[in-house]
Formats: sequence, C-alpha cells, structure tokens
Amino acid sequence: MNADSRASNGPPGIDGSGDRTARGSLLPALILAAGLAGCATGGVPPGGFQFGVVGDVPYTRQQEQDFPHVLAAMNASDLAFVVHVGDFQADPREHYRQPQTTPLPCTDEKLKATLALLESSRHPIVLTPGDNDWTDCHFVKERRIDPLDELGKVRTAFYPPGRSLGQRTMPVASQSQDPRYAQFRENLRWTHGGVTFATLHMVGSNDNFGRTPEMNAEHAERAAANLAWMREAFALARRDGSLGVVLLTQANPGFESHWSSELLGRYFRNFAGVKPPIPPRPSAYDGFIGALAEEVARYTRPVAFIHGDTHLFRIDQPLLDPVTQRTFTHFTRMETFGNPETRWTRVIVDPSDPALFTFRAESGKQ
Repeated sequence: MNADSRASNGPPGIDGSGDRTARGSLLPALILAAGLAGCATGGVPPGGFQFGVVGDVPYTRQQEQDFPHVLAAMNASDLAFVVHVGDFQADPREHYRQPQTTPLPCTDEKLKATLALLESSRHPIVLTPGDNDWTDCHFVKERRIDPLDELGKVRTAFYPPGRSLGQRTMPVASQSQDPRYAQFRENLRWTHGGVTFATLHMVGSNDNFGRTPEMNAEHAERAAANLAWMREAFALARRDGSLGVVLLTQANPGFESHWSSELLGRYFRNFAGVKPPIPPRPSAYDGFIGALAEEVARYTRPVAFIHGDTHLFRIDQPLLDPVTQRTFTHFTRMETFGNPETRWTRVIVDPSDPALFTFRAESGKQ
C-alpha cells in the first residue's frame, strides 16, 4: 500500500504525521526492462511534475541486490529527476558488528560500484553526501583512512561540472563556480517547473564537529558555505518568483531541539517514562536551524526540507518561528526511508495546490 501525505497549510499534528491519508550483474537487465516499459504517468498533475527521493541505502549485501529494483521502479515512473540524500554505504561499525551481512565500506571498489549504479538511472540523478560516505570512514580498522581524503574522492567521482549523473542528465549550478567556495562542488542548485532546488552538504555524526581540531575546522568552513548557499537559493527564489523552494541534505538537524518546553512536553507526553532533555543539548546544526527560520520567515511560499540520516519515514512541520513560538505552516519536512528499508519516496509538485507538495511512500517494487 502506498501512503500519501500532503503538505498542509494548517497546524502540524504533534504526532508528526501531518495531514496523512492512506491510498491505496542483474542491474542492466532491470534498467533495460524499465526503459522498455515506458513511463507510468498516473498522478502527474497538469502543469506539475514528480521527482524521486532515496537515501541511506544500500548498506547490506541484501540491499545491494534490492536497490536495483528500486532504481528500476523509479525508471518506470514519470519522474523529472531523482535525488539520493546520502549514505550510499554503511557505517564501518555496522560491518564489524555484522561482517557476514554488511560489506566493508570506504573502499575504491564501493565508490566505483555506487557511481555505476547511479549512472544507470534513466532519469537525471543527484547525490548529496552523507556521513557514512566519508566522515565515518575513520572507523575502518584495516587501514588508516583520512576522512578528508575520502571526501576528495567523493567530490571527484560524483560531481561532473555543470550536470547531474544519470543516462539522461540535467544542467545544475555548483557552488564551486564561486571562487570563494571553489571546493564545494557537491552543493548544487537547479530549477524545474518554477521550483528552486538546492542540495546542502550537511551530514550526520554532528556534521563532523567535535572529534578533532582538524575536523572542526572542516566543519566550520563547510557550514559557512552551506549557509551562504541556502541564503542564495532563497534570494534567487524571491527574485525569480519561484513557486516554492526544496532543500535536500543528508543530516537530520534536530528541529525538535529548538522547540519550546511546552511543545516538547506535549510531544513526549505520549511516551511513558520518557522526558525531554531541557534544555536541549547544543549541536553543530543550531546555527543552520536559526538561519533557516530567518529565510522561511521572509519567503512565504511553500518550502520542503528533505533529508535522511535517521532512517524514519516522516512528514511534519517541525520548524519553529522564534517570534511567534509556533511552527511555520508553509514549511514541511520529509525524511525518506533508510536502512533496513529499501524504498523510495515520490514527491508530486502541483502548482494548482496551495500546499504545492505531496509525498507518496513507494515500495520499491514495480
């Protein structure tokens, strides 16, 4: 069964469900079959479009077998493009806990296999990196890995100048075109159907902050670049009269950490014996959430924030307006599926709908 959730203009449900209504080598062969099958056009509104989101897979050997089926399902759908929101491999610690089921990550072979997998997409496909893809590679025991070396490999492999990956590509702008941010080739932006899209390289594991002075410096530079790129996306959306803005990143930044004590109390009321941390612990994402709230307050059209990281499919409106102490009703967060689920999310963009975005959970089967 598919589950559809529409971005609501009303108050968010505190249970995090929002306005939810239930509705009803193998790889080359799968890709070819999907291409011959054509496009599934149902559900595309007049003047609108759809795109696919996937993330936090494949981790395990079984998921390496299942993920081509997800790609085939997306290939058989009428999608404008696909975004992988990071973590295309497991944390090395998962390998050491379950070596029989989880292959060793952070190898050149894994990087090449992932690139081949993404390039097999019939649609344009964009990747924004996750912490497993470089930050957490220092946990590998077989050899010493510098996460910054891994980050360099990721940037080289997945970000050709001016375009996406995929059998059919689309043009994208990169933050690296600005000499001040020349190394951040992974921060991408594009426009489709009057909607502004931007990826932000913000990762789990506290965004690579708090482990070593060298990593803290890396985090600070990248966080500053992300803030500049986000603000530029909103500025362009306002200038161009965009219908909406979509931000895509790997990290779950912890919106709830910025909720009022009253709102947190209502949320945790459902969990017997569990109390919220008051005050919440500071994190590397605090500055980003504050800046995001400022931009959303200035931009009054729909904003979708799409991420992975915590592997829990959810759609809600968790960003708090620091002035009113109420959540923004034109800001919707969608977290897509992740390990152990090998599934994807369809996002439907309908210009005739005031909410603009509808999110549909997909099984990954054709």
